Amino acid sequence: MLHSRSVTQTACPSLTELTRDLRERADAAANRQHILTAARHLFEERGVEQVTMDELAHAAGVGKGTLYRRYPDKAALVVALMDACFVNFERETLEHIAASSATGSAIDQLHAFLDRLIGWTEEHTQWLGVIADQSNGSRRGSGRCGPIYRWLHGVVDYLLRQAVATGQASIDDTTYAADVILSAVDVDLYVFQRRERHYSPAQIRAGLHQLVEGLRNKRPAL
Repeated sequence: MLHSRSVTQTACPSLTELTRDLRERADAAANRQHILTAARHLFEERGVEQVTMDELAHAAGVGKGTLYRRYPDKAALVVALMDACFVNFERETLEHIAASSATGSAIDQLHAFLDRLIGWTEEHTQWLGVIADQSNGSRRGSGRCGPIYRWLHGVVDYLLRQAVATGQASIDDTTYAADVILSAVDVDLYVFQRRERHYSPAQIRAGLHQLVEGLRNKRPAL
């Protein structure tokens, strides 16, 4: 049963007030679009690290106060820009898991998911690095509390639990195992392996596959 809410009687807003509110919401939406368009253009042209918030405000034609109220730092801007492409990644991932659930094992599905994740990380390394930079210092680890990491962890944990349920793997704590697997695709480690170790994405995929394959229960020798 729905619980009724107490209703407070208030004066109806005037037409002038309604018009003003609509105009303010429209202005806010327009400012948001101007900011994101300017940010995408400048980030792609010069790189995220080379662009200042003052330059973004000027390019978007908004005041610095307007910019900072909506996006307190470049990491917040990057998250907003990445939202659309990550939604596509989410949708394609879930479609693939659903399509392969009848024919592929959970471990095989995890391999495929991590392949896709490495490709996505390679494509968005610079932007992910900005978000990671904002998680340093007193905010260390905060990136793993965000919606992107929570979703990624949810997918890995789901596939690991499926693997356990079907006897493909023996894992006592799938939550912990999912954290460990995703740490191998953390952007800081990924950049280090690409730049300092000179690993290719294919080499990183192969190494991660070997780690995940170690979770698979081995069939007893005949």
